[in-house]
Amino acid sequence: MDTKQYKNIDEYIANYPKDIQDILEKLRQVIKKAAPQAQEAISYGMPAFKLDSVLVYFAAQKSHIGFYPTSSGINVFKKELSIYDTSKGTVRFPLDQPLPFKLIEKIVHFRVNEVLDKLKK
Repeated sequence: MDTKQYKNIDEYIANYPKDIQDILEKLRQVIKKAAPQAQEAISYGMPAFKLDSVLVYFAAQKSHIGFYPTSSGINVFKKELSIYDTSKGTVRFPLDQPLPFKLIEKIVHFRVNEVLDKLKK
């Protein structure tokens, strides 16, 4: 994992080759569209989107894009994510396959609603 400290997501994305930048920027835009009220941040050295608490993180790795929608985001979409390598709060999308942007959008919507429901209580 990259240990460099970034000031913002633009700086994070600029650190990668053009083909990876394009994937990261598209992922960023999908998340922004699904969670327009969320704030961009760098947390744990990774791009993050926050709405009171972190909704999702993402990061470029050597052979995949890591997407971190917390354990609830993984559990609720377990069936749809079954073709990917997952762990408790992580999904690894291989770089040699297109990212499932519609699924990512659904997961982000779920996380937004989950956080907003928690805030109402």
